Amino acid sequence: MDNTPPNAAAPVTQAPGQAEAAPRTREVTVGSPQGLHARPADLVAREARRWQSRIEFVGSSHRADGKSILDLLSLAAAEGTRLVIEATGPDAEQALAAIGRLFEQNFHESQTAHE
Repeated sequence: MDNTPPNAAAPVTQAPGQAEAAPRTREVTVGSPQGLHARPADLVAREARRWQSRIEFVGSSHRADGKSILDLLSLAAAEGTRLVIEATGPDAEQALAAIGRLFEQNFHESQTAHE
């Protein structure tokens, strides 16, 4: 006997060939002496929101939504912390490259320190 109500929605399934792509990953290291504090976290979140892909940061203890400044701050990433960025979606490679550049350029910290 089926206990499903007659007006229940059918389970959502993905059509063949539309399975979510495997995430692309990139490892970055926090180079700022102050760690991933509010200003760099804001820069990362703003950059991440420019892309359609889902972007997550994986730290030693948990994952953080790369599009959320509060989630990024919750990583408590000090200088030297290694993080893995996972991007899943149509523009994952471009998103990883753009966010990776922020870490490579140390969030433009040397430029803003002299202004």
